[in-house]
Amino acid sequence: MSGLPGARTCPGPGEASDLKSPLSAKFREPLTETRFQQLFGDAEQEPELLAEPRWSRLWRRRASACSGPGAWRLLLARLPPLRWLPHYRWRAWLLGDAVAGLTVGIVHVPQGMAFALLTSVPPVFGLYTSFFPVLIYTLLGTGRHLSTGTFAVLSLMTGSAVERLVPEPLSGNLSGIEKEQLDAQRVGAAAAVAFGSGALMLGMFALQLGVLATFLSEPVVKALTSGAALHVLVSQLPSLLGVPLPRQIGCFALFKTLAAVLTALPRSSPAELTISALSLALLVPVKELNVRFRDRLPTPIPGEIAMVLLASVLCFTSSLDTRYNVQIVGLLPGGFPQPLLPSLAELPRILADSLPMALVTFAVSASLASIYADKYSYTIDSNQELLAHGVSNLVSSLFSCFPNSATLATTSLLVDAGGNTQLAGLFSCMVVLSVLLWLGPLFYYLPKAVLACINISSMRQMFFQMRELPQLWRISRVDFAVWMVTWVAVVTLSVDLGLAVGVVFSMMTVVCRTQRVQCLALGLAEGTELYRPLRESHKLLQVPGLCILSYPAPLYFGTRGQFRRVLEWHLGLGEGRKEAPKTDGPPDADAAGAREVVQLASRCRDAGIHLLLAQCNASVLGTLTQAGLLDRVTPEQLFVSVQDAAAHALERLELNGPKTCTVWV
Repeated sequence: MSGLPGARTCPGPGEASDLKSPLSAKFREPLTETRFQQLFGDAEQEPELLAEPRWSRLWRRRASACSGPGAWRLLLARLPPLRWLPHYRWRAWLLGDAVAGLTVGIVHVPQGMAFALLTSVPPVFGLYTSFFPVLIYTLLGTGRHLSTGTFAVLSLMTGSAVERLVPEPLSGNLSGIEKEQLDAQRVGAAAAVAFGSGALMLGMFALQLGVLATFLSEPVVKALTSGAALHVLVSQLPSLLGVPLPRQIGCFALFKTLAAVLTALPRSSPAELTISALSLALLVPVKELNVRFRDRLPTPIPGEIAMVLLASVLCFTSSLDTRYNVQIVGLLPGGFPQPLLPSLAELPRILADSLPMALVTFAVSASLASIYADKYSYTIDSNQELLAHGVSNLVSSLFSCFPNSATLATTSLLVDAGGNTQLAGLFSCMVVLSVLLWLGPLFYYLPKAVLACINISSMRQMFFQMRELPQLWRISRVDFAVWMVTWVAVVTLSVDLGLAVGVVFSMMTVVCRTQRVQCLALGLAEGTELYRPLRESHKLLQVPGLCILSYPAPLYFGTRGQFRRVLEWHLGLGEGRKEAPKTDGPPDADAAGAREVVQLASRCRDAGIHLLLAQCNASVLGTLTQAGLLDRVTPEQLFVSVQDAAAHALERLELNGPKTCTVWV
């Protein structure tokens, strides 16, 4: 509610004003919406466009693409390289893209194998996921500085789904053949999740739902990734300690894992514990050096690949796998897997897992792309990003890849290394391809504990997002509450349930904000045509008999009650209120707002108040037209601007005497 308690903000017909009324300050004839369309628009076609359903307008645009020029524009929109490659600055950008791509590719190799273990599939499938999605996004993506591939949050969510769909036998002692069969089933389940996630994103693209990225606000995304980083850390503790433990899934999995690790701590392996400590002692300082001296280093220090090579040599020369039973990666199959369609019978079971993964993929990728697009002054197409990531997940699932998206760490690494365009992705693919074809045997003796350390060290950036909380508290307490509720839900429940809680709570705050919007009474600044809220200055003009109100909020079923109470208070319509006349029209949310406008007009007419509407956007006019209610609010009551409506009201007051006029903006 706005205004001072016990007093209305609009002067009555007999009240005086301290300032002179600018009745003579007339610059032109007041323009109604109808007159404006006659002068500056197509008055005959405009009502038809307003009344035309959205699906019909989309169909007309699709039909126009069937022409030759339309087909070429569509091709340019769907294959971004056709737009940026002809303008590529080969001398200025090629070296930067090559260095950045090779650097990111070197990181993709150990990180892909590490995130594969997080997904509960063999390490080589992380290399596949670091190759095919990157190649596809290079062809379809609009983010010039975006690096795609394996992502810790998606790997964690996929691993939980895989463990639930294909649990390990309770006996635990599996033969070599049984272990291969279990791995094959889990790879199929992970690929099915990627297929479902990609299919959902393609469906969202077909419906042009790129706007959904706005519902996953920045506090929700950051809290989600920070909470998931804690899940990753705890889930890697058994590998760090060399303790084989079954993976905990479902609600409170983090606390169950901690309890199991503490119970099994006496059985930890000294050899793997030593390897983990030495690996973290190297990886963490290197990460810190790369961040602190990013402006001085020509390219980031590849700490992960150095650690992988050192650990592999140490394990081979010391026979740690046979003498101390250290778990190693083993043989990486050369080449590529045969294309295989995931089992469609699994799709109904994995749909509940694919939906949150599709939302996380799109939210993280779109937000990252937007950040760097704003920084380097170019634009991205959110719907094209849906297409790129949808095709990337769906096609790569045919090659046994698990869900993928843009990644925080490698995107930052690509930018720091001097990447300029999507061409850097091709150089990254070359590095992964060389490992798949020729260099795979070099990683045979790589300890899995090192991969767990790489997983943990890659979470640095996500953990440090919590440092933004004090600033967020100062800027917006509501966003701070959204951040904390999402983080607590992710940590205590699970990543997918935490995402649902965060989105629902975020939407509730939006609804609450619409309920707290104030209705402002406007006054005229003397000597100008500017109308400002009366509470900002006591020098604003209030013309007797004229009340100008602004309600800066959408009018729908959730706000119509507050809207009615506020208008009754400002206009004095609450006393002796009669039953509002019923109106016809569809019973949807927009029609509820339209009926409220018509009821307001009827009540003002009964009370002798002349109601004018100003600055109504096309959606309001379209809603009134589609609901069949435009005849209840006459065209003479619809004005282009506040100034036009106020000028008309002043003329009416001058001619007809002191009767109340109301302008609603």
